[in-house]
Amino acid sequence: MADNVLLCKERYGKASVDREYYTTKPHVPEQKGSADYNGLTASSLCDTSRPVVIKNRSSHARNFNQVLESIFLPQGYPDSVSKDYLAYQIWDTIQAFASSITGTLATRAVLQGYGVGDENATATAATITWILKDGTGMFGRIVFAWLKGSSLDCDAKRWRYFADMLNDFAISMDLIAPFFKNYFTAIVCFSGVCRSIVGVAGGATRAALTQHQARRNNMADVSAKDGSQETMVNLAALLCSMVLIPLVAQNQSLVWLCYVIFTALHLFANYKAVTVVVMESLNQARLKIIIEHYLTRDSYFAPVRLVNYLEPVVWGTRRIFDIQLGVSYRKLLTKSGNTWKVDRGLCLIHDSENKYILRCKNRVITIVLSSRAGKEDQLRACFQAEVLNFAQQAAKKSLCQGQVISCPHFLNLIRGLKSGDVASIEYDLQMFTVKHFMKFKPGLLNAGWTLSPMLLSADEWRADWEDDSNFPATSTTLFTDI
Repeated sequence: MADNVLLCKERYGKASVDREYYTTKPHVPEQKGSADYNGLTASSLCDTSRPVVIKNRSSHARNFNQVLESIFLPQGYPDSVSKDYLAYQIWDTIQAFASSITGTLATRAVLQGYGVGDENATATAATITWILKDGTGMFGRIVFAWLKGSSLDCDAKRWRYFADMLNDFAISMDLIAPFFKNYFTAIVCFSGVCRSIVGVAGGATRAALTQHQARRNNMADVSAKDGSQETMVNLAALLCSMVLIPLVAQNQSLVWLCYVIFTALHLFANYKAVTVVVMESLNQARLKIIIEHYLTRDSYFAPVRLVNYLEPVVWGTRRIFDIQLGVSYRKLLTKSGNTWKVDRGLCLIHDSENKYILRCKNRVITIVLSSRAGKEDQLRACFQAEVLNFAQQAAKKSLCQGQVISCPHFLNLIRGLKSGDVASIEYDLQMFTVKHFMKFKPGLLNAGWTLSPMLLSADEWRADWEDDSNFPATSTTLFTDI
């Protein structure tokens, strides 16, 4: 090696130096260039006249670790995934193991209910029960996807946790089913519906979380390696089940004790898994937390990690006024006889660019979007709705100056809500939005938030109007049925 010079070093991903390549010293000194390394230029790498010596720097243990990483982790890890990837996958692995154990207990109970080991049971009866169970599950899958499919992206963490809680409930139904012979079919059919909902919600939210984790347009790779990890965990759980089930099968108290222990572990691990996820995209729950911090801490923008920590994953977001974005204009109308009239409610306003109408009535804020409204207009409308929500909350709690943002329009808005002054509510809400939304968007970006995708649960209704003279939001507009 004394007569050799280092040609280049090579590593795989973020690993330390794995290999070194040496070659003999050139007889004629080469000109140093921009790619010069230890006296050799890049052209030396392509020199076919000199031998090359390869020296491996990695130990056998490190080589084994690299093999495991290539099998179970996405290529380019950790740069190719989000920073929360490892923490999420650890907790996800624990919950998958616990769920597999309880699932095995449920499978044994269902087989017992079908009549396995019972001389009086028939294969035909078991087949019919199985068909009914699968059929009701398929129907439940279709109905749930129809009703809730569009909201799974917007609240991925909450629906993910809901799916796991429902899965544990379905397993409990399977465990009690053999004790109610007369209602066994009904119970397992109900359990099948629950499992079908788990399949839809769990699969859809897993895709949403995978999209968040993939940072190099490598969603397929991240998803495939997640599948490999889950398969390996299920295999380990299967081996444990082969040992555990014979030990507890004849004692129902032990069966239920195992179910309680592993279900508690499953729920805890799932809660930790969804709470370690740090999403930079905006949904209504995260936007509410951001705006509350903005209004109570004098234009402070909460960082991404803090907002994700505060985001509710068990219960839905609680507001005084529910927010419905992208609704039909007909929602603003009330009917008297054969005449429709725009109902003003607590307030009825439109933005300065005529891109949306916002009306608050009966504890609901309805927002009608123009066909010209873009993502930023939706964000402005939700910003205005959340400001109105918090102002109403401040009015009920009698928050005063010093506890909320030091803006005269916001303080006047609180006073207007206390007195029921509709004109003041509409004016001050508009003026506050005009003044503060201009700096709200860049503030979000500076705090680390991304505006694409924007998951604000907007429905698909859009209205067309041309200018303010034809703008439909007036309290005296009348429409007659034709």
